Amino acid sequence: MSSVLIVDDDAHIARVLSIWLRRHGYHVMCAGDGLEALEVMRDAPIDLLITDVNMPGLDGVGLVRAVRDEGGCDFPIFALTARCDREGLENDLRSRGVRFFSKPFLPSELLAAVEEVLEAGVSLEGAERERE
Repeated sequence: MSSVLIVDDDAHIARVLSIWLRRHGYHVMCAGDGLEALEVMRDAPIDLLITDVNMPGLDGVGLVRAVRDEGGCDFPIFALTARCDREGLENDLRSRGVRFFSKPFLPSELLAAVEEVLEAGVSLEGAERERE
């Protein structure tokens, strides 16, 4: 069973994603911000990180940098954002293998991406290249 960590300060979004992913057989853990997420990752291995970009404390950008640059983790990362000034943000994080989803999003679309990455064994970079 693949483990997914959801990081979002919006409890409703975290709950909806948790329900969808659990119904489809994933082990789900949640954190309310980046610092809490780092603590969860110290105690449990994960296969996929889904993080909000804008959060108080350690935001999604800082979390991605900590995980990729300092932690050397190579699991797939999905970022959820409602920001309209995304170009610079996406350029920075795409180089770290992050795939973006706009808020609001359809849980079914996010679930399909999770399944593509985790169940089909497609690497995140490979999936992105196929779309280009």
